Amino acid sequence: MIRKQIYLEPRQERLLKRRARDLGLSEAELIRRSIDSAASPLPPLPRSKEAWKEILAYVRRHRSMDVPQTGRRWRREDLYEERLERLSR
Repeated sequence: MIRKQIYLEPRQERLLKRRARDLGLSEAELIRRSIDSAASPLPPLPRSKEAWKEILAYVRRHRSMDVPQTGRRWRREDLYEERLERLSR
């Protein structure tokens, strides 16, 4: 292993500590995994105009689909807002 020293914003340090604790990893291991993930090559995007039209048509078809009600009293957006508030503390 090679030792590195980095500077983090206080917010980033809180996020790092919390995420490492939640995953049961050391902060260093979480940083190593994050670097590996960020360095992984992304799949190439389609260059064809027709391919993009197909993708857009697919998204539009599925966006307008009716989803049956589940009886739940919460919205997905509420969960995201709660998570963002929790992580930004």
